[in-house]
Amino acid sequence: MLFNSIPFLVWFLPAAVALFYLAGRLGGGEAARWTLIGLSFFFYAWTLPWHLLLLVASLLINFNAGRWIEAAEGKRRWWLTAGFIALNLGLIAWFKYLDFLVGTLSAILGLDAHLLHIALPLAISFFTFQQIAYLVNAYRGQSLKPTLSEYMSFVAFFPHLIAGPLVQHSDIIPQFRDPRTYRFDPDRFTTGVTIFLLGLAKKVVLADQFGVCADTAFNGVAGGIDPTLWEAWGGILSYTLQLYFDFSGYSDMAIGLGLMFGIVMPVNFNSPYKAGSIIDFWNRWHMTLSRFLRDFLYIPLGGNRKGPARRYLNLMITMLLGGLWHGAAWTFVLWGGLHGAYLVVNHAFRTVAGELKGRAVALGGWALTFVAVALAWVPFRAHDLKSMGAILSGAFGGHGAALPGELVDKLHFLKLFGAPVGKLPLAADGTNLGFLSMWLLLVFGLALVWFAPNIQQMSEKARRWMIVASFALVVQKVFFSGAISSFLYFRF
Repeated sequence: MLFNSIPFLVWFLPAAVALFYLAGRLGGGEAARWTLIGLSFFFYAWTLPWHLLLLVASLLINFNAGRWIEAAEGKRRWWLTAGFIALNLGLIAWFKYLDFLVGTLSAILGLDAHLLHIALPLAISFFTFQQIAYLVNAYRGQSLKPTLSEYMSFVAFFPHLIAGPLVQHSDIIPQFRDPRTYRFDPDRFTTGVTIFLLGLAKKVVLADQFGVCADTAFNGVAGGIDPTLWEAWGGILSYTLQLYFDFSGYSDMAIGLGLMFGIVMPVNFNSPYKAGSIIDFWNRWHMTLSRFLRDFLYIPLGGNRKGPARRYLNLMITMLLGGLWHGAAWTFVLWGGLHGAYLVVNHAFRTVAGELKGRAVALGGWALTFVAVALAWVPFRAHDLKSMGAILSGAFGGHGAALPGELVDKLHFLKLFGAPVGKLPLAADGTNLGFLSMWLLLVFGLALVWFAPNIQQMSEKARRWMIVASFALVVQKVFFSGAISSFLYFRF
């Protein structure tokens, strides 16, 4: 079930809020939690009911695993590594990476292996990683020893179940133990509704429109079109904005929904395209994943405690695995490797040059960071390595820099200079989305991410004005356009 779908907005959400607070009033926290668990299971099973069996089995096994690890004393490490982390990683490996591994080995060895094409269960990466973190905390003696209802509420809470934010049990379970969570608070609920609606506007008004332009470019390249300079950058920037508005919109909706149920979840984005360095970018982009990779991978590998060379190696390993976590394809590994290399260069530069200051330095750092991030999104979005190469070649002028016919027709003086004419944005089926419309939209989107405050920075008054400005567009898009698109991170 999608947050931007009519069944969710009209039926599920109002019923879920009413049932949750009614259960809390009549039966207290335990009744409200089990009600929320049932609602979350219904939400998860909406599309493919059999996936619910896997989720419930994972919850029960990991809940008991945490208790066994705590009670194991001398065998804690064995139970953690050989039993339960291996079990969770094995689950992801089977569903998400088996075909990738078999296909890669087949290509290397020249074999004709049969791929299983196993259906990927929804949200398996998110709910498995959160449970691995819980088991590690149990091993460290940092578990809050939750009851079954507290544990299931923490992992299966439907606002963050599908695509995050990735939350720690120590952040969420104390809130489920607080009686105030189950008492309806009008101010908290109204704030939640406001944040949810602004996130919804990001998704349906902005992300989906940029997605049309991005899909035209990347699908056209996959269909064999060689993009010119303008075509390639139109596609790159469109996807750069689509992904941000789509995923940050989802995160805002999740945070808003959490507040509607009395739960405060961590912020996941903090204007990442304003970052002045790659280090700064990863402190702003998908912040809960960044913390997870730092706490449960980078630091256990040794972090920066064993010298510069080992630090850079640990950064590369962390980002390569972070890329692989996003998807079973070499394009994702390459994306992770690019960001690993970016971080290594950034840290090495800081070691040599220190913290440089000044307006020109800040502006240059921001521009370089944004371009580097945008180019790295190409393998993240491209259908395959060949398509990625075509887009990047076009971005550096490898296929020419012809101006679109629409622009030349409108600005007649360009013909006097013999301006080369192409067509933009490209489309595999020969349609034209409109060059000027697309670039005006891109300028608007870039202005928003570079200069506008994010939702957390807005005052309540500004949020209200934003709601008024976007509400009509949201209603038109969701209720009258008939086109409901999934969220990009549902694929990961």
